[in-house]
Amino acid sequence: MITFDAVCRMVSLEPRELERWIAECWVLPESEASGYVFSEFDVARVRLIVELRRDLAVGEEAVPVVLRLLDQLYATRRRMRSLLQALETLPDEHRAAVLRRLGEE
Repeated sequence: MITFDAVCRMVSLEPRELERWIAECWVLPESEASGYVFSEFDVARVRLIVELRRDLAVGEEAVPVVLRLLDQLYATRRRMRSLLQALETLPDEHRAAVLRRLGEE
């Protein structure tokens, strides 16, 4: 787990800004008695928000929309990976039929 201060240093971020992102639920670190602690996933999300805000100049009002859309995309990709793994368990002729139906073959 990574501390609040470490995250701020890692991404060159003012603590007030990260606190605001947490308040807005853009990032959801765990809260402990000593303060917030971040997983690698949380840090990746902070980096993404930094990229959206600084590099891509995404407005503050658009950030939650972009994050929701990206979350939906990632969830869809996870479901697709699960589906492909499930397809691997089917006999070849059934797998081929499903893939044809999906337009991938």
